[in-house]
Amino acid sequence: MADRGWAVRQRSFGPKICFSYPSQTRPISVTGDKCQLNCAHCGGHYLKHMKSLENESGSENSSALSFLISGGCTVDGRVPIREHAAQLAMLKKGRRCNVHVGVAQEADMTEIAKIADTVSFDMIGDDETIRQVLGTRHTVSDYADSYKKLRDKCRVVPHICIGLHGGEIRGEYRAMELLKKLGTDELSFIVFRPTQGTRYSACHPPDIKETAKILASARHEFPNIPIHLGCMRPGGSYRNVLDEWAVRSGINTIVNPAPSAVQLAESLDLSIIIKKECCVL
Repeated sequence: MADRGWAVRQRSFGPKICFSYPSQTRPISVTGDKCQLNCAHCGGHYLKHMKSLENESGSENSSALSFLISGGCTVDGRVPIREHAAQLAMLKKGRRCNVHVGVAQEADMTEIAKIADTVSFDMIGDDETIRQVLGTRHTVSDYADSYKKLRDKCRVVPHICIGLHGGEIRGEYRAMELLKKLGTDELSFIVFRPTQGTRYSACHPPDIKETAKILASARHEFPNIPIHLGCMRPGGSYRNVLDEWAVRSGINTIVNPAPSAVQLAESLDLSIIIKKECCVL
């Protein structure tokens, strides 16, 4: 499969790859470290590493080229962007924003579109995963409907988390099928990583071969759009192997790549482009 992905790269994009080191994108949470869902894979852990919008003026961050706007979800699975729209507009001050929205409601979308240069939308392709991991009553159809309506108002980059269901491969291929039907101009993958203090802390990352197979399959199924491997994925030897497979499979962008993947790209005579912001901006 990697060979087919490499052929797609050469045909559609030429011998180049982007490595993103997003030091110039500042992460902001509109809810601080609070989340009403307490999802099994996160448990609010990653919000603790973000700056709280409540304490953020933006004036001292003139070096930031962009913002990653996220936050904890409400009980109905949406990030409360609309409620903070005025403050976010003041914070933006001409800089770009990548906005996480959860399952956005139609009433939120106009305000989201005013703020977002890009919306990062988690596309989940399995109803049981939604129930078990997020604990909401949403269905795959709800995600597809929210995604479709958001695309009518702003630029949306869908994200698929490989192994979201505690490391199991469940709805990833279904999510790709939906995106082929609904349409997308870009696609980003992240990979489940067990996180201490969460309900899935004792789980394992998804099988590395299955993960690599999904990336290669995506490259084949979406031959003409950029595909990114995002920042959220396991580290250590897992990352070394996965990132090298991503290079060989024709993935366009890798965030914070393993050094071995950079060396591989150089040995394959790929032209390396360096970015310092979120891969979807």
